[in-house]
Amino acid sequence: MELSETKKKEYIKRLLLSRMRILVRHGFFGLLLMHMKFSLDEGLDTAATDGMRIYFNPAFLEELSDSELDFVMLHEILHVVLKHCVRGKEFEAERFNIACDIVVNSNILLSNNNDVSSITLEKYGEAMHTTPNGEEGSKYTAEEVYKMLPDSCQPGQASEGGTTKSDKSGGKIKSKTDQSGNPGFDDHSMWNQNRDNNDIWDQWTKRICDAAKAIEIRDPSNTRGLIPACIQRILKDLRKPQIDWRTILTDFIQEDVVDYSFTPPDRRFDDSPFFLPDFNEKDEKVEDILFMIDTSGSMSDDMITAAYSEVKGAIDQFDGKLQGWLGFFDAAVVEPIPFTDEDELKLIRPAGGGGTSFEIIFRYVTEFMQERLPVSIIVLTDGYAPFPDVSITNGIPVLWLLNNMEVEPPWGKVARIIV
Repeated sequence: MELSETKKKEYIKRLLLSRMRILVRHGFFGLLLMHMKFSLDEGLDTAATDGMRIYFNPAFLEELSDSELDFVMLHEILHVVLKHCVRGKEFEAERFNIACDIVVNSNILLSNNNDVSSITLEKYGEAMHTTPNGEEGSKYTAEEVYKMLPDSCQPGQASEGGTTKSDKSGGKIKSKTDQSGNPGFDDHSMWNQNRDNNDIWDQWTKRICDAAKAIEIRDPSNTRGLIPACIQRILKDLRKPQIDWRTILTDFIQEDVVDYSFTPPDRRFDDSPFFLPDFNEKDEKVEDILFMIDTSGSMSDDMITAAYSEVKGAIDQFDGKLQGWLGFFDAAVVEPIPFTDEDELKLIRPAGGGGTSFEIIFRYVTEFMQERLPVSIIVLTDGYAPFPDVSITNGIPVLWLLNNMEVEPPWGKVARIIV
């Protein structure tokens, strides 16, 4: 049945008002919902998302109260924020869907001070939110909950351990289908539509970071209270370095930096042909490491954030005993800025966005850093640019930190991070 324009406007108004309520009560999720488009789709039974839109069957929307609509909106945006739509491809679909719903519903419950009415629909009852071990799903990832669920989990089997609750008629709410055969309120069939569109999911990563920054600006003293716990974990993961820098730099120095001395050297290596910094002496530091981050057009914001996080990770892992410079480059070099600790690193901001040239890094070092040459150069990049001849390094060891598995530099050491 074709909807009248009046009815369409009524439904759109309801969706926009729901988003406004969420923005007031759950600012972080409200900011993210501002990036979502809404569609009415009579081909659905209930509601769904594909990562770009949230779809509602008009009849389903009609039967929801305002508070129920808010719950469904939060449910859909959380699937997107937690990237459930692109995860679990190797898992059994129904079982993973159940795990995702448990995690999402539990996080909504947590955000509503454990008020179970906030995750309850009159037609479907209280939504699943606990794991088979009886704990809240908000404590786990979807993959962790998946492993707790029975093998070949079908609708109804997730009720073990309290993952379902009674509805008003006394029946149990069974994942996607209750005992009377009614479908669940969340349709995951659209997840496949944009599952492999990396641009969409890269955008969502940036939106999460931007929303967190907006919340922090609003109230820096209460960031943890305003940003949901599951998002705190995501932000921590986004900023968590993948590289064991103590191992990388120790091996790098031991193998390559033999013409430079760290004064005084570690006395445990007096009989060694190599000089190593003494990490056990509080006064000793690894100095004069030049980090250069690629900010060219081929580097996405996520890639630059990951590279920046690795530099921070190196400082953290060396407990303040790492000193050097951080610079940025594309077709030109942004003057490297000295840093001695994490606080100084925070003051350095990336710049760039043009083409890529590795040669300019070494020309800059030759022209402007002769008075204090770096003992090593670490280039954080995607590697998509011509590599100059090794002679341009003037003997300074180089470590290429690449964010892919495709590029193979013709010289220098290589480490990789996956973004």
